[in-house]
Amino acid sequence: GLTNPVRRYTLYLNKKPTGGHPLMFDTVLIAGLGLMGGSMAKTIKARALSRVLGWNRTRATAEQALADGSIDAIATDALFREVDLVIIGLYPQATVDWLLENMPKMKKSCVIVDMVGVKQFMVEHLEQAALNAGVHYVGGHPMAGREFSGLDFALPTLFDGASMIFVPTKSSTERVLEQLEAYFMSLGFGQTVRCTAQQHDHMIAFTSQLAHVVSSAYIKSPEADKHNGYSAGSYKDLTRVAKLNETMWSELFLCNAEPLAEEIDEVIKHLDEYRKAIRAGDREELTILLRDGRERKERLG
Repeated sequence: GLTNPVRRYTLYLNKKPTGGHPLMFDTVLIAGLGLMGGSMAKTIKARALSRVLGWNRTRATAEQALADGSIDAIATDALFREVDLVIIGLYPQATVDWLLENMPKMKKSCVIVDMVGVKQFMVEHLEQAALNAGVHYVGGHPMAGREFSGLDFALPTLFDGASMIFVPTKSSTERVLEQLEAYFMSLGFGQTVRCTAQQHDHMIAFTSQLAHVVSSAYIKSPEADKHNGYSAGSYKDLTRVAKLNETMWSELFLCNAEPLAEEIDEVIKHLDEYRKAIRAGDREELTILLRDGRERKERLG
């Protein structure tokens, strides 16, 4: 076993299936045609031979995607039985609700990948339902995004070089995972990563969710109103992700509450160390703290 399973991933870089050529997913359904789903549809249209169906809660968005060539057809219940791969890009609870309703309409052995940024919540709600429906559910999370939302901002290059995380479940198989890894690599992803739902959520609390919380808190200083003329790259870097979709991120945070709260406690602890050294005028301690941070960054890249 892993000595620290919460903090480690198993990487499968550019891994090829052992059972021959990767499965060609002849028909792919993208459910949710916002930034992520729209970008996935455009990427598949540009780089794969799959037929792309689209579904969106607001039909006008699906019609827009059809008109601009992002999808080949708007999905209907009758077409669900033809789908080989479902990629769903809705909010956590909406993803669960949509899949619980529609899994029974899908053909046996259909593969389902979500793009939700939390995984334990998803697996707990969907794993058994997938087994009951005879479909393969794999948790997914493409590590890419923009500080914009909606189909208008979707790009066929959004995932270029990105990491695609896969979380196996009891309803998935090794062959399905290998097929997914090969397929997503063919779409331009730089690597695929396999991990447990717990590993994913603890790491994402640190690498993604904490950054959004810190950025949102940082921008609330009264001095922010007067930053023009005084700010440069560091200000822009720290505040970029404060421009977020609060409806989506609040749901993600609460679905991953304990790991995220632990990371917030950790950063508060370290900020308090800096505050005490600065208030005490202790340059030696402050230098040690700053050196430690620099050296950690240099080691980690």
